Amino acid sequence: MKDIRIHILHCGRVCVSPYLPFGGEHCSLIKAAGLTTRKRNRLWLPVSAYFIEHPKGKILVDTGWNREMSPNGTYDRSAQIHHLSFPLYFVNQGEIAKGAAIHEQLRLLGTEPEELDYVLLTHLDCDHASGVKQVKAAKHILVSADEVACAKKHKFRYKASMWEGVPLTEFAFENTGIGPEGKSYDLFGDGSIQLISIPGHSDGQFAVLVSNEEGQYVLLYSDGGYASKSWQQLICSGIAMDKEQQYRSLGWISKMSVNKNCLESIANHDPDVIPHTIRL
Repeated sequence: MKDIRIHILHCGRVCVSPYLPFGGEHCSLIKAAGLTTRKRNRLWLPVSAYFIEHPKGKILVDTGWNREMSPNGTYDRSAQIHHLSFPLYFVNQGEIAKGAAIHEQLRLLGTEPEELDYVLLTHLDCDHASGVKQVKAAKHILVSADEVACAKKHKFRYKASMWEGVPLTEFAFENTGIGPEGKSYDLFGDGSIQLISIPGHSDGQFAVLVSNEEGQYVLLYSDGGYASKSWQQLICSGIAMDKEQQYRSLGWISKMSVNKNCLESIANHDPDVIPHTIRL
């Protein structure tokens, strides 16, 4: 197999209560949503997406913020409320600089949306699916069937208009014995790109495990944790569909992250991760 390249991209920032990413086991939804947090105490975290150049295709993992969030490249309250809805805006304020939207960054890397073979949506929270319409020309846009069901059941948490009219393809996890739930999906059938079920934060969330022929790998664990300290100290986030599942997923992330074959283990919103390129 030829080299695999993973480009770590930041597609804007999100402003949240510190209890949302690091609230822990007993955090209330009220605290995680920021209802008790003063504005000055909120955290600005990066919103990441990942562009993978693989011998078998071009793959995008998550999409970051849509340009609609910041039409002029600056913080825009009214634009965000329109794009997100007021409840989601209150929890997830954000901004995206000029040139930082996913289609803009892909163009700088020499790729247009229609050249993408796969877009993989790890889950459908707004800061992961917001930009999907900017890449809707991709050949395949995948999301787990479990996540689609979760979004339909818990409409208060999601904004379905973000992917309305986008040709999403649902896939079902298979019982492979891989991951905290023993479920995964092998994208190419060769073990190089595996979508690992890591429920808890949402029902259908998955991590992306990118491996080379030597067994080395990079783990992109989405919101399975919000930073390295999440798996190092087993700190779960404040928002979860199932805390027990979330802790199992976090324990698996921890085990995978300390494995000698792990080159990098990356959370979507880790403030210590800067954009760079990994070569496998």
